[in-house]
Amino acid sequence: MATRAKEFPQCAFRQTLDVLEGKWKFAIIDSLLQHEVLRFKELERDVAGITARMLVKELKLLEAHGIIRRQPYATVPPTVEYSLTDCGRSLHPVIEAIRTWGEQNKAVLRAA
Repeated sequence: MATRAKEFPQCAFRQTLDVLEGKWKFAIIDSLLQHEVLRFKELERDVAGITARMLVKELKLLEAHGIIRRQPYATVPPTVEYSLTDCGRSLHPVIEAIRTWGEQNKAVLRAA
């Protein structure tokens, strides 16, 4: 199945939606913006409601798109830390705009 980015290679908006679509990606990015570096379990606790399986899936996709960096360490048990790349950190104004919009429209969103 083709992604929107492949169907519309000249449309930056559709390419961005293809990378950031879904319920969890913005929450993961927001968590990493707030904490800078998190281990898997810390990230799982910080993103309320996400399952370990879904977190693994979303982290792999975000890493593949260059949004996050995965840093494994050769320890027992294995340790992995996640952080945002420069590209991921550039999403900070977008996350803040979404947060501001949500604050400004709380009453409307609750009524829906």
